[in-house]
Amino acid sequence: MKKLLAATAAAALTAGAAQAEDIKIGIILGFTGPIESLTPSMADGAELAIKEVSDSGLLLDGSTVTPVRADSTCVDAGAATAAAERLITSDGVKGIMGADCSGVTSAILSNAAVPNGVVMISPSATSPALSTADDNGLFFRTAPSDARQGVVMTEVLMEQGIEEVAVTYTNNDYGKGLADSFQAAFEEAGGTVTINAAHEDGKADYSAEVGALASAGGDRLVVAGYVDQGGSGIVRAALDTGAFDTFHFPDGMIGTQLEANFGDEIEGSTGQHPGTDSEGATVFAEIVGDAFDSTSPFTPESYDAAALMLLAMQAAGSSDPSVYKDKVMEVANAPGEPILPGELGKALEILAEGGDVDYVGATAVELIGPGESAGNYREIVVEDGVISTVKYR
Repeated sequence: MKKLLAATAAAALTAGAAQAEDIKIGIILGFTGPIESLTPSMADGAELAIKEVSDSGLLLDGSTVTPVRADSTCVDAGAATAAAERLITSDGVKGIMGADCSGVTSAILSNAAVPNGVVMISPSATSPALSTADDNGLFFRTAPSDARQGVVMTEVLMEQGIEEVAVTYTNNDYGKGLADSFQAAFEEAGGTVTINAAHEDGKADYSAEVGALASAGGDRLVVAGYVDQGGSGIVRAALDTGAFDTFHFPDGMIGTQLEANFGDEIEGSTGQHPGTDSEGATVFAEIVGDAFDSTSPFTPESYDAAALMLLAMQAAGSSDPSVYKDKVMEVANAPGEPILPGELGKALEILAEGGDVDYVGATAVELIGPGESAGNYREIVVEDGVISTVKYR
């Protein structure tokens, strides 16, 4: 039945049911704000997939694809929603690659995407609450839920013999969701969380927060924050006061800015972010070369998010979000011809001929349940002031 439907769509294309168009895809990320050092590579990753498809000339009777950027700020839900509404109403985008942070993603989804029937595929919104969002089948994510990250964090720390930790988290959907997921997993495994306390971003002084964390104690401080904001402020205050000298960092803290901020001051600190050592990750790195950082957190996921959206359009024979939303899961998973980065043109041909594809991409894509990644992680350690890979999980 799957192949019959695809063949029917292909026949419709051949008959002229679809005409070449300039399809606009919104890229909404926090180009300003607490993860602004991560988003340039994320946008570059998405735009690489968009260019690959557009240059092929094989999408929907030779349609071209144009990316349109907008700033989510990562933290201002009102500004993010307004930016998304401009993408939809003024720019006429047929889908949104984004958003990034969980709070603004939820706001855009409920206030702009769902009311206007626009597909969103986020590469980095990880709040467990998004798994049950009322999305009318329009929302997907190539990043795993933090329900999974909490378990991975627990495994990493327990394997190192760390059984007592203090936790601080940025006071938003992402931070609280991750901190709660981690605490539940850690305590179930026999660990102790001495304190689980929020911190606000944008403060000049975090001595009070660090004082409370130090009083509670722990073998390591878990910082579920942002590298360009309060998370780094917490680490600096902890180092300056001698409260903690080793840390554990979830995804929002990991990036080249962490090395720039602290170098070997945080020697031996650990962490994890979504990532894989799959064949697709190697191919993606080779394609990118030195154009941008292909291993920066959520950059491969951004390439995959844009690719999935465009392949779903081809499978549906339409750029209409109400039509192609039903094809996202289909092109993401088996059965079908495995598709790696750089093979999007091949995938478009297969789909046009009525065949099936299994998009593997740069992150070994496998979408489960409500359209989210099953979850692979890159475990890191800071050695000689540099983030080094320990292994993949």
